[in-house]
Amino acid sequence: METTTNLFDDIRPLHDSEVAETIALLLDDLYFRRAVEPFVKPFTWEQFSAAMSSCNSKQDFQRNIIYPVMHKLIDRTTTEMKGYGWENGDEQHNHLYVSNHRDIVLDAAFLNILMFDKGKPTTEIAIGDNLLIYPWIEKLVRLNKSFVVKRGVSVRQMLEASTHLSRYIHHTVFERAQPVWIAQREGRAKDSNDKTQVSLLKMLTLHDSTHPVDALKHLQIIPLSISYELDPCDYLKAKEFQLKRDNPTHKKSNADDIENMLTGIMGFKGRVHFRFGSCINPLIEAFPADTPRNELLEKVADIIDKEIYRNYSFFPFNYVAYDRMSNTNRFASEYTAEDEQNFDKYLRTQIKKIDIPEKDETFLRKKIIEMYGNTVKNNLRVL
Repeated sequence: METTTNLFDDIRPLHDSEVAETIALLLDDLYFRRAVEPFVKPFTWEQFSAAMSSCNSKQDFQRNIIYPVMHKLIDRTTTEMKGYGWENGDEQHNHLYVSNHRDIVLDAAFLNILMFDKGKPTTEIAIGDNLLIYPWIEKLVRLNKSFVVKRGVSVRQMLEASTHLSRYIHHTVFERAQPVWIAQREGRAKDSNDKTQVSLLKMLTLHDSTHPVDALKHLQIIPLSISYELDPCDYLKAKEFQLKRDNPTHKKSNADDIENMLTGIMGFKGRVHFRFGSCINPLIEAFPADTPRNELLEKVADIIDKEIYRNYSFFPFNYVAYDRMSNTNRFASEYTAEDEQNFDKYLRTQIKKIDIPEKDETFLRKKIIEMYGNTVKNNLRVL
């Protein structure tokens, strides 16, 4: 159902009526070709262009272009891709999926492949405008059912932009019967200490700010836990931690974002699991009607966090990392001596990739260990 009003033209995905023209513009864009051509081999650019040009809707594009390209990527960069907890979705309602955030591009892309394989409608994807570095990227993501989260606005404009976004998400989930994915926070949790930003929940209630419980219930929120056995960007995240430690004003450049995107896409991830939690409506319905709004949002953030922590998948490196962090052998039964040796070898390999002045290997090692151990630490908090 595609009835998005003109009110949302500045942030919405493309209408199907705009697909053919946008594809033609992309295929004429040299920068798009340079970026995409390596991913479509062994097909020639002419074969890929013909396939693109045959798409007349977003669903055509996802089925004929994104799906086969992503499956090839999954075969090349993962050993397993699985989804769990499908029974937690309500066939009578669409949902807002709120997940932890590991990879800039692939979190939502992998989710939609799993949805496609299950015969379920793919989600619309929230993407920050800070990642729309080139015009072709914006065209491509809006073709792939993404909508834009405006971050580059003034403080004065922020409330207006957030209210606009809130109305769009409610309109999409409730009126257009279209599921939506959004990360629980702006940017990735680079230390894997996943926490839902209260400001995200505040934005979601702006649709009906006088009735925040109703506004949240309206969205049928399901927390989603994403677990990667290996994070190809772990060394880039560790590098950023040191750069910020040594220079608190350090900010990533566009080139850094592109490096993170490409490394995340092309790097080896091992096993990847997506696990859907339970819809949070029964829990938020239990709050007293007079709960102050800020307290309510804090409590809802905690509910989402605990559901995400409860549903992680763990692999040997996670258990090794937790025992290293905590100086215990609590999970020694979950890994072997070979797993420990492999983890140490992996740490050395990743740290070796980091090239910065006054490289602090002890600090970098500690940060990467935290990335793999913090998920276990948070899971234990819930259990």
